[in-house]
Amino acid sequence: MRRGLKKAAPETLADLRRGEEGTLEALDLPAGDARRLMELGFVPGTRVAAGRSAPGGDPRVFRVDGSEIALRKATARHIRLRPAGGTAE
Repeated sequence: MRRGLKKAAPETLADLRRGEEGTLEALDLPAGDARRLMELGFVPGTRVAAGRSAPGGDPRVFRVDGSEIALRKATARHIRLRPAGGTAE
């Protein structure tokens, strides 16, 4: 990594690197898919950590609310994270 360059803050779950955490902001998914993920703990305001991934990188495991859930990148791209320094309304 070059000095002076900052890594951009992750915007979606797909952007998190292993071990990084973020706070969920919104699920931009069809209502049924969003409802199912919220039942699993993916609720706005919740902290989520990126875990391991399959050998090809997809799916990835995310730790949320004491559970580990595997999601495909195509789904993780639609789960937005709160910007760094963002506050709950």
